[in-house]
Amino acid sequence: MPTRHTPESLVIADTPAAILEWAARHIEHVGIHQGPHLFAGPGRTATLPCWPRGALEVAAGHGRGAAGRTYDWDRIERARDQAFGILAETLTGHPVDADEPAAANDLHRAAIDQWSAEPGRTSTDAARAFRAAAIRAAHALF
Repeated sequence: MPTRHTPESLVIADTPAAILEWAARHIEHVGIHQGPHLFAGPGRTATLPCWPRGALEVAAGHGRGAAGRTYDWDRIERARDQAFGILAETLTGHPVDADEPAAANDLHRAAIDQWSAEPGRTSTDAARAFRAAAIRAAHALF
């Protein structure tokens, strides 16, 4: 059975490549929004924003866990952080790293946010970037 890539899905991806592909499908489904319209429109709520970093969070289960289901949140969060790193590297064209994991996570998010904030950024741009990063993630050794 194929994975449903919708905010309502109970399936939560747990590999960097799967999270990036899920985020690509999500952003294609609901679009990309910036500024005051971040939470407007179909598929977007106060907990399910649609912009590149938000799409990655949604793909990694933010606001989607179901009561009564067991999730390996440590594995999912590790995969999410790896997805952030590989996406940041894909967007910038070079490694985005720091000595401390928390500092590296901040740098990854900042690189993604800076790319996302460029005027005229579209959901097609974001989905293409997610898929390029997913291909790289599928071949990476974590």
